Amino acid sequence: MHLELITIIVEEYDSAIEFFVETLGFDLIEDSPSLTNDGRPKRWVVVRPPAASTGILLAQADGDRQRGAVGDQAAGRVGFFLRVVDFAGMYRRMVGAGVKFVTEPRTEPYGQVAVFLDIAGNRWDLLGPPEPAAP
Repeated sequence: MHLELITIIVEEYDSAIEFFVETLGFDLIEDSPSLTNDGRPKRWVVVRPPAASTGILLAQADGDRQRGAVGDQAAGRVGFFLRVVDFAGMYRRMVGAGVKFVTEPRTEPYGQVAVFLDIAGNRWDLLGPPEPAAP
């Protein structure tokens, strides 16, 4: 058993794809035409970090309730966690691409961490390994 997909509600497909693929380096797994339950056109868009098994379904908001959830899927808490091997390199890449960080990088017992906002405004932890001990 494994968790195959989670959903992030976004304002618009193409800017969300650009953020996850170009800015974060995720793979675009699928971008297919689809239909809503009542027959209106939509897209089935899945992105995933390289070599990961769990993907993110990017779902364009449909209706007032969903538009209200854009950027607030975890009620203001960090709801998503991206672990990387090269924390400093990824942090520099993201800052250079204009990603908004809401905390400075810090070291915790579980590793390096900095909180950033995705394209929709959801909070994510960028996580890296603990800093090596000083010699």
